Amino acid sequence: MSTPHDPRSMRERMLAGDLYIADDPEIAEQSAAALDLMAAYNATSPRQRPLRRRLLEQLLGAIGEGTEIRPPFYVDYGSRITFGARCFANFGLVALDVAPITIGDDVQFGPNVQLLTPTHPVEPEPRRQKWEAAKPITIGNNVWLGGGAIVLPGVTIGDNTVVGAGSVVTRDLPANVIAVGNPARVIRALDVAHAAGATQAPGGARG
Repeated sequence: MSTPHDPRSMRERMLAGDLYIADDPEIAEQSAAALDLMAAYNATSPRQRPLRRRLLEQLLGAIGEGTEIRPPFYVDYGSRITFGARCFANFGLVALDVAPITIGDDVQFGPNVQLLTPTHPVEPEPRRQKWEAAKPITIGNNVWLGGGAIVLPGVTIGDNTVVGAGSVVTRDLPANVIAVGNPARVIRALDVAHAAGATQAPGGARG
């Protein structure tokens, strides 16, 4: 798939959400810098909280006060990820941020959650030529994703929603629901008026 009339660099195409090829020197350098920071972060111990915070501030687009991300933590670029305040991510969060990943306040991630923005052509020849693209992921405030949940490209999850452990979110989810399964489907609405007495949901953030 050639682009004779497109003067943009591959990085500019990537940032626009259009098809691009990742083996571009500008993209490779940005990724390498992010992976250096990621490796340094993943090598820290729990006793190095100030260092962890500094590394995350360098790696991520933004991170709110009180947010904790337990290593290991995996990204593509880091700079396209924004975390709100008071979030908690358990071990093994994968956030592939070819497109922006926007995370609200008070979000909880169980272990081994995956946020996947990249997409690839289904046609065999452009895929063989290594063309790819990405679609953004947006997660609202006070969302809980159970362990092993996977969020696919282009998905938005509304405020207060709970996603059960092991679920695969292929489409947008509204606010104030519980969704489970592959693909994830809404199984019931949440009574936000009585949120203080929230019931146990499928799959824990810490468990």
